[in-house]
Amino acid sequence: MEIKRYTKNEIDDVINFELNLRKEETFWGWTINSEYKESVKNSFDDVRFENSVSLLAYMDGKVVGRIDSSLICSHFDGTVKAYLDWICVLKSYRHRKVGQELLAELRKILKNEYKVDTLIALMARNYEAQKFYRSIENADVHDEGIWIEC
Repeated sequence: MEIKRYTKNEIDDVINFELNLRKEETFWGWTINSEYKESVKNSFDDVRFENSVSLLAYMDGKVVGRIDSSLICSHFDGTVKAYLDWICVLKSYRHRKVGQELLAELRKILKNEYKVDTLIALMARNYEAQKFYRSIENADVHDEGIWIEC
């Protein structure tokens, strides 16, 4: 397995990953189309995304997993934390340590390059996600999450 940073050069690989994800599981709530691709492409040139850190896992010549995060910089206590926005592995590649390796590499990058000491995540409701999150070493389940529209 190779883990690498997600840059503008890998957009087509990620589009293929997202399409493969939808072939294996049909419950995803958004469509992968030209608008999606354009939005993602534009995000790499938008300064608001400079605090994003995203990684891709490659096996068998294709993306089989991805993890996306963003830095949370706060004057509250002068620290930098990170938010785990997304982690997903193709169903056909689950239980091969892809998610664990993506998370380990992300944690290493956040700690070493950005001096982050805490990665915050909202746990998805589905069983597989719950099982994955509860198996993470050096992690505790804390507060409930809330999504507030702006």
